[in-house]
Amino acid sequence: MATPAESLAEPAVLAHTKRRLFPDETEGSYAVVDTQFAQTNWVAGAAIPAEVTETLAPFNHVRVGSGYPDLVGVRALEADLLAVERFGDTPPLVAVEAKGYTEAGGVDVERGIVQAYDRLHEANAAYVAAPARSISQSDRTLARELNVGVLGVEKSGSVATLELPRVVGNRTAGEATAIRFQASAQGVADQSFGLNHPKNYLAYPLALAQDGDTESLLAEHVVAATDSARGGASFLGLVDLGGARESLTPLGREVVRFARREHDDLDSAIRRFADWKRSRTRFYDLAPRWGLLTRRVVFDYPATQLLVEELRHLHDDGFPEPSLPQFVRYLHELHPSFTVELFLRGEEDVRERALTTDGELRDEPLHDGSTYHSPTVFQLKALLYHAGILTERGREPSRLTPDEDVWALRDRA
Repeated sequence: MATPAESLAEPAVLAHTKRRLFPDETEGSYAVVDTQFAQTNWVAGAAIPAEVTETLAPFNHVRVGSGYPDLVGVRALEADLLAVERFGDTPPLVAVEAKGYTEAGGVDVERGIVQAYDRLHEANAAYVAAPARSISQSDRTLARELNVGVLGVEKSGSVATLELPRVVGNRTAGEATAIRFQASAQGVADQSFGLNHPKNYLAYPLALAQDGDTESLLAEHVVAATDSARGGASFLGLVDLGGARESLTPLGREVVRFARREHDDLDSAIRRFADWKRSRTRFYDLAPRWGLLTRRVVFDYPATQLLVEELRHLHDDGFPEPSLPQFVRYLHELHPSFTVELFLRGEEDVRERALTTDGELRDEPLHDGSTYHSPTVFQLKALLYHAGILTERGREPSRLTPDEDVWALRDRA
């Protein structure tokens, strides 16, 4: 039977803590663990159990304050984890430093408290997590003075809140914004863009605004995959799915107003979409005025702004047609956390192959299509193509040859 020291090394402490703080992946909740925990072994060559690695994934190297917390995430935490129940309308950004038994048998809880305190320069709440029996009264006093939460972890996996932190009002301005983005309704997730043509998403507000069944209207005139159309419309900020019933956002209402100006009524507008089914022509060229609206909607999506701005800089630097690996390497130098979240699949084996323990990119995996996140390299890129922003459409990772996949602006001025 494993002793407490063997079962509560740092990776295990962090895994139990993540289960407590982030028990699911509901909308508004997202967390990553530092890339140092993606390695196969921990101290003294001891293997990190596969179930621990699976719990800790996905991995990313996110700077918060002056360092890199063991865990950083966004979630509306329960009252027994925070000194206040609510933090405005936005879930708090949480940073965790974990400490476990070392090879020598000690646990440096005090150092974890000081590290967690540093994260409060950008995080809204910070915790130290450690084996419960290793946490002294002086540790708790120090944490209380520094406004750091203390989580005591038992061998059984239970986690007790020994000190409650107060939420502070810092707003992330650095790399941690990538985690806020992923936790938001517009974060790049597997279900974000199930379809690769923007007309399917633009049509959703038109169907929703009409009398009658939204799904039936879409299926008859636009696309049968109505759930994917709804999800994509939500990710593009056209509809709000969070209330008791679906509703149009201000951007969605503008799409409806545009449709009424362009056509006699909404019914005529959505029937016009039927004429565009199965067309291979770039939407920006097929229906220029709708294409301009598409461009506006897609530019309102936060990831688009980042990608276009950095592609423009690359063009100015003499690289007008970078390949996918070239673009990812360049982007990672400037926005490492965002790049990982946007482009690399979240599975632990992918990020373990693609990232070093210090969060640096390894080159070889970037030339393998299976490394990449389909919603970005396939669906989002296809949307940017149809909006007249990029020169090439996207490809599924299974059909992707990264070195031949060009990311270039159609209008490079």
